Amino acid sequence: MEIVYEVTEEAYIDFNLYHAQNSETVRKTMTMQRVLVPIIYVVMAIVLSFILDITILFMVIPFLIMGILWAVFYPKYFYLHIRKLAKKLLREGKNTGILGVHTMIFTEVGLREISATGEELVSWAGIENFGEDTSNLYLYNSGLSAYIIPKSSLVDVDRIRQFLLDKINNEN
Repeated sequence: MEIVYEVTEEAYIDFNLYHAQNSETVRKTMTMQRVLVPIIYVVMAIVLSFILDITILFMVIPFLIMGILWAVFYPKYFYLHIRKLAKKLLREGKNTGILGVHTMIFTEVGLREISATGEELVSWAGIENFGEDTSNLYLYNSGLSAYIIPKSSLVDVDRIRQFLLDKINNEN
């Protein structure tokens, strides 16, 4: 089975967002930042109330409101930051091996990916994980990188998804 597709800047950004949303390490980091900052705000309010000799309630309420706002809006900020960072990283180099037209050939033993920078052969055992969002399929070849296959380039997404899942699950 052979597919030809184009990896766009948006597909690359989608992958970075997908990875951040599904990475246990990133989720733990975001949760810790989301919880610790409001706690620090409240502790600061208590300390400042003693230093400035102001009623604790008068200091805690504004800082508590800031903490709640932080906890509510931080995830949106976090993912916007990832989007901006991915765009910046793309602008640092040519990225011809990541972006652009790719050809992927699926066989019984693995996959062959051809791009403007060369060709790569990977056995199914070299695919660590499979991911999917509304726009793309992701074949993780490491904990941090994946082959990005836009669904818009696929004639039969369900058939390809099932083929890939069968191959990956049989090897891992």
